[in-house]
Amino acid sequence: MSVFESGWNGFIGFLSQGLTGAAWWQVLIVALVMTHITIVSVTLFLHRCQAHRALELHPLVSHFFRFWLWMTTGMLTKEWAAIHRKHHAKCEQDGDPHSPQIFGIKKVFWEGAELYRAEAKNRETMERYGHGTPDDWMERNVYTKHSRLGISMMLILDVALFGVLGLAVWAVQMVWIPFWAAGVINGIGHFWGYRNFEATDASTNVFPWGIIVGGEELHNNHHTYATSAKFSVKPYEFDIGWMYISILAKFGLAKPKKTPPKLAFGDVKPVADEKTLEAIIANRYEVMAGFARQMRATVQAELDALKAKRADASMLEAARRWLHRDDDKVPAQYQAKVAQVRAQHPTLAKMHAMREELRQLWSNTSLNREQLAKDLQAWCRRAEESGIAALRDYSVQLRAARAV
Repeated sequence: MSVFESGWNGFIGFLSQGLTGAAWWQVLIVALVMTHITIVSVTLFLHRCQAHRALELHPLVSHFFRFWLWMTTGMLTKEWAAIHRKHHAKCEQDGDPHSPQIFGIKKVFWEGAELYRAEAKNRETMERYGHGTPDDWMERNVYTKHSRLGISMMLILDVALFGVLGLAVWAVQMVWIPFWAAGVINGIGHFWGYRNFEATDASTNVFPWGIIVGGEELHNNHHTYATSAKFSVKPYEFDIGWMYISILAKFGLAKPKKTPPKLAFGDVKPVADEKTLEAIIANRYEVMAGFARQMRATVQAELDALKAKRADASMLEAARRWLHRDDDKVPAQYQAKVAQVRAQHPTLAKMHAMREELRQLWSNTSLNREQLAKDLQAWCRRAEESGIAALRDYSVQLRAARAV
């Protein structure tokens, strides 16, 4: 074999497998690891640390994430933080950069990256919401000034390491965040899924196990407790981002500032007092979630009673999904059915009325703590004298609530 042929064959081998000579399945594993590091960089650094200040990261860890995101996404910290903060400030309203309630689920899912880029050009958004993000020499002269240089270097590196397959690796890296973050979380996470809490927006938990998108799947939890470094709140939920934070914290490389509050219970007080009020207001989302569980149990009891009498339960079945929800969260096509069910079932109507009265404890900002405590005492008295077991039991439970 001539020197030319030998060199040519070596060149062809390099193009096909790169410097590593890795098989396709090995390249796939490397691609998945790298995209996962990108996801972790987004959720820990951009989201929890920069956008919400829920987490402090050691400078070395913080800068690694900045460098990695520059290489794999080209996203700028200030832009990402500003757009996300505006999303929370304007959620599901005019001005929300990427709400499926405003733009439609198809547009946000498929064109979420375009919506992000359009908002990044809004100077007012950057000035109002982009404060407090890194502004050192590297940010000004490298990461921001040459935002496309990193992803170009990553393309060269991928091809050098894996040959032609490196192009596919690079392409996956480029679409990973736009698809999962902009499409799935910003789109589906405000359209489909389950809700632990009746947050003021349409946020949902996409999956109870936050692994693929670093814990961002628990989006309703996040919107409920936006400044929490931990996204999981239920025993069956898992936030892999929090797992990484916990590991970093053990080595002094991370410090969570806040986690979701916990509603604790002690001895049942004869009368709810200002400390009880404090615990209820601090844990209002959990309080309403608990009331919703009582509502669902009461609805089921009403259904069982109808079926036992062989009565028509179709209307109650059709409306049961919405009876424990805020009135403004009930779709228009179900509102008449919900109203009719309440008219036919006095127990459910009473529980709905008491739910709204309970919510006034933290919605009414014109009253002082002393008056609110008296309102809570009156609410408990009416609940326990209502003759409705669910209301009575929940009132007793609330009288045992305490702050931790």
